Amino acid sequence: MSRPSLEVADLVRLHGEDFLKRFRSVVSSATLRVLRDIRDCRTAALGGHVQRCDQCGHEEVSYNSCRNRHCPKCQAAARAEWLAAREDDLLPVCYFHVVFTVPSEIAAIALQNKRLMYGILLRASAQTLLQIASDPKHLGARTGFISVLHTWGQNLMHHPHVHCVVPGGGLSPDGDHWIPCRPEFFLPVRVLGRVFRGKFLAMTKRAFADKKLIFQGALSPLLEPSAFAAHMKRCYKSDWVVYAKKPFGGPQQVLKYLARYTHRVAISNHRLLALDDGRVRFLWKNYARGSKIQVMTLDVVEFLRRFLLHVLPRGFMRIRHYGILANTNKATMLAQCREALNAKIHAPEATSTADLSVVLDPDDLRSCPQCGNGRMLIAATLQPGEQPPAAVGVLAPVDSS
Repeated sequence: MSRPSLEVADLVRLHGEDFLKRFRSVVSSATLRVLRDIRDCRTAALGGHVQRCDQCGHEEVSYNSCRNRHCPKCQAAARAEWLAAREDDLLPVCYFHVVFTVPSEIAAIALQNKRLMYGILLRASAQTLLQIASDPKHLGARTGFISVLHTWGQNLMHHPHVHCVVPGGGLSPDGDHWIPCRPEFFLPVRVLGRVFRGKFLAMTKRAFADKKLIFQGALSPLLEPSAFAAHMKRCYKSDWVVYAKKPFGGPQQVLKYLARYTHRVAISNHRLLALDDGRVRFLWKNYARGSKIQVMTLDVVEFLRRFLLHVLPRGFMRIRHYGILANTNKATMLAQCREALNAKIHAPEATSTADLSVVLDPDDLRSCPQCGNGRMLIAATLQPGEQPPAAVGVLAPVDSS
């Protein structure tokens, strides 16, 4: 994939200081780190190496990636490694995609309490799926799934939600056989929504009682217990949206889906169109208008503000595994599932060598662009800040988002 004409890194280099002049007082150290990493990614600031063709001697410089999980250019290698590790987790059944969202009143609190509230979102949605799936009135089985936290909408505004990829069925309580769900139907979304709402708000109220929540600015009135209780009551009265998409056909389709969702950032470089007079134009999908693709224009500082809303707390795990896929008992539980399904370990086509080569680091396995016959091998290492020899060309970075 070729390099886009405009990247988030370009916006940071050109207007990062403008953003900091306006928002430095409220910017966390983690956000400053993201800005610095995106700015320096694949530049001399991070060092790199000189590559030389083993046939014709042609030389090029390739600079190191920042490896920050919020950088649009640095997700491909991490995605490929993660997907390869998921091959043995998939079962030969259909899979469902279930999405849990929270209302705007909760999203506002989450923005000021990211670590706590995002954790509650992941736990409440997981407990809901496990509880309803185990209920004999619905599925009556032990299931497991992968949950992925996203915090953005297409317009880059704060919109926390969890994507769950769930097999269509589960192990019987005694572990002797597999209980499939009904075709095209996993669990009732209205029941999921009500249980999810109850669990989420109960956890939130417990956090408030333990004085773990902070409220600033427009939310500061919620520091008063009576105001917080009234806010929670309003949240109870609203519908919490849980929806299930059409089921996947099988493990191969699941892995291709996961490749798109697991290592995303708020916006890919390929959605950026232009930067003119301090305003950036980008593509977005307007779901309110039938998923129509439209162009949005924002002041570049506002664009950066929205992009940086989605910086996660350091060490926060946005991809988690639950139920029969939980790390504590995954090997045993998956073995039971395969025995119940009379299935062997599946090796999905989606992570074949040919498929993974397109998401590995673009400097790997490169043939010589000059002669086309040789391979580009590392000839010298450049330390951070070290400039390459003047005669050596610089390899343009490839966007891996």
